[in-house]
Amino acid sequence: MMRQMSALTPSPWVTRFAPLIAAGGEVLDLACGSGRHARWLAGRGFRVEAVDRDAVALELLAAVPHITLREADLEGGAWPYEGRQFDAIVVTNYLFRQRFPLLLTALAHGGVLIYETFMIGNERFGKPSNPDFLLRSHELFERVAGSCTVLAYEQGEVSAPKPAVIQRICAVKGHAPSLRLPPGGA
Repeated sequence: MMRQMSALTPSPWVTRFAPLIAAGGEVLDLACGSGRHARWLAGRGFRVEAVDRDAVALELLAAVPHITLREADLEGGAWPYEGRQFDAIVVTNYLFRQRFPLLLTALAHGGVLIYETFMIGNERFGKPSNPDFLLRSHELFERVAGSCTVLAYEQGEVSAPKPAVIQRICAVKGHAPSLRLPPGGA
């Protein structure tokens, strides 16, 4: 269950699965927005690359230690992570299907993908309502199934922080049958 959050409070889904990321690892916070996850992860000793097209939002992160900033148009520009790999990738409230294969390529073997965004059905609660930005039923699971071990997956309606229909997944790239799940639920 998602709790009431401020713009700087990290998602409980992210905080639950972040302990699976290699200590001191490099994390990509894709479409980081206000940087709530980048800040939280950097505060726990991870090296974070925070990328977004919003230069003003990125400026708010400029003084935060352990965060590297990258202004990039993730949809119209060149993929900025060609040849790079990360120990973890965090994505929340963002979907651009055409980049999904590149996103998985940027995840190192054994790396952790923590993804949470809106799905079909959310349009009855407001934005996003465009189907281009709403996952189809089981879409996240299907997109990672060939290359990752799914550790946790949820989809459905939540009431907080505001009513929404979402999907979320935590997966590890490669075959990882013996990982210990972190305690608690999101």
